[in-house]
Amino acid sequence: MSASLLYGDHIRLAAINAERDAEAIARWTHDSEYWRLLTSEPLRPQSQQRIKDDLEKENPKNDAYVFGIHTITDDRLIGFVALDDILWSHGHGWLGIGIGDPSARGKGYGTDAMRVILRYAFEELNLYRVSLNVFEYNQRALSVYLKVGFTEEGRMRNAIHRDGRWWDIVFFGILKPEWEINRG
Repeated sequence: MSASLLYGDHIRLAAINAERDAEAIARWTHDSEYWRLLTSEPLRPQSQQRIKDDLEKENPKNDAYVFGIHTITDDRLIGFVALDDILWSHGHGWLGIGIGDPSARGKGYGTDAMRVILRYAFEELNLYRVSLNVFEYNQRALSVYLKVGFTEEGRMRNAIHRDGRWWDIVFFGILKPEWEINRG
């Protein structure tokens, strides 16, 4: 067994702690750039208590694995990554990621976290396929997903209206054999 399963070159994944992490996560919900990259919903700032309450809820279906992304150098929580809506009988899960700390964006932490969560998905959970979707305007994310081996599989045209124009939602997928080729 490798102690480094949840470690990358610059980040480590860890369980989210409601007591410790709620303040940072609540702060991220006030950041319109973060919110618009993460969800199609209108900006909805959340209180620290609301976040803490949500984090303390159980996942009774056992179909979600949510991790905080921490920098290795100073153990700072900078974002989250999640595998959820897992269909165990088909070996398929959906991936979501968000870098909440604005000072950590564009520094390679997201790429590192993607590599770690894919290793976890394919080696630990034994998934065969991981899917995700992203807004067309999120160019950083599009680059990361292609860099780590995802393939664009389709688009939902003109699905998001932001800043006076229409944007596509882009769907990506990666299969375990593709990941095995690209992980090196």
